[in-house]
Amino acid sequence: MVERRGKGQQFYEEYAYVLDYLLHGKPGSRPGYRRGAIVQMVGETYFTLLEANVRRGVTLKTYDRIYVGKNVRKEITYILGRIGYDELTTNAKMELANVVERIIQNREEWFVNFFNTAQAVTPRMHALELIPGIGKKYMWQIVDEREKRPFESFKDLQERVNIPNPAKLLAKRVVEELMGESKYRLFTRPS
Repeated sequence: MVERRGKGQQFYEEYAYVLDYLLHGKPGSRPGYRRGAIVQMVGETYFTLLEANVRRGVTLKTYDRIYVGKNVRKEITYILGRIGYDELTTNAKMELANVVERIIQNREEWFVNFFNTAQAVTPRMHALELIPGIGKKYMWQIVDEREKRPFESFKDLQERVNIPNPAKLLAKRVVEELMGESKYRLFTRPS
């Protein structure tokens, strides 16, 4: 349910994927603080890192997709808030890249459109070059191929440009942004 502001609008995560389920809450927190099960998640649309209280009797596991929007939620009672990468548990950090890659595969059409429409971010750097594994050579191949005809899928992109797994490359980029290791943000927002 976390908001994202831009041009007077607010955007909310509707769904998130579980990164870690903490049955007894966060270790090392004050006694009585955040009692009960807690879940750490990554949002499906804006890759927002979230923490939430889990409803009594509900057990969640990594990769579960759960509703976190404004309406009645079945699995969680309330969103505790946004968290930064450094606040993730070790398990959540270990699962993050794989969960993000799954989200990207599920939203393949949106990300293929990114390859079809990405533009320069500065006079000397193209947005495509910010994707790990895509330098000037691949960037120009992608631009040349998309001018002939737009890419239709990750498979089409791989076959025409001969780049490795696009979903995995994009997931690396998203994780870099979530870790705060990038000056430019293509897919996330600051925590």
